[in-house]
Amino acid sequence: MQSDQGVRAPGDQVPSDEDRLLDEVGAAFSRLRRRTTQVGVDPAPSRKDLSRNLVLNVVDEAAGEMTVGGLADQLGIDPSAASRAVSDCIGSGLLERRASQLDGRRTVLSITPEGDALRARFRRQQRSAFVHITRDWSDEDRLTFARLLVRYDRATARLSE
Repeated sequence: MQSDQGVRAPGDQVPSDEDRLLDEVGAAFSRLRRRTTQVGVDPAPSRKDLSRNLVLNVVDEAAGEMTVGGLADQLGIDPSAASRAVSDCIGSGLLERRASQLDGRRTVLSITPEGDALRARFRRQQRSAFVHITRDWSDEDRLTFARLLVRYDRATARLSE
């Protein structure tokens, strides 16, 4: 560990290669989405479509009914921002509001066939970007990384259980 002046205090241990690697994971995750969206795929996703896809994925992955408030919680945004995002998706024909089957006083969100089509297009684009980025990797490395990434994703899903 280094002090604020960048000099090691007596007794501080030098981080191991493993520690440095694990410390880099958070920054790598931050860069992944940004850089992956810069890969030239056809058709290129717009920023608006990236936001819409995020909303659609949260609605699709909900264990039960999804409300605007639930979406705000899942995305870590305020309810008014979630409401604007939902209104945009509804206006684009990607989502619709329906009465809850559990509580008729509540309104829940449902993905339309157009929303499913947008999600399918993004899956194709993301796969194309993944293949492009890992084009110099062996098939074994590419599949191993894909398995571990999906495994990591599934482990994060269990955090809320």
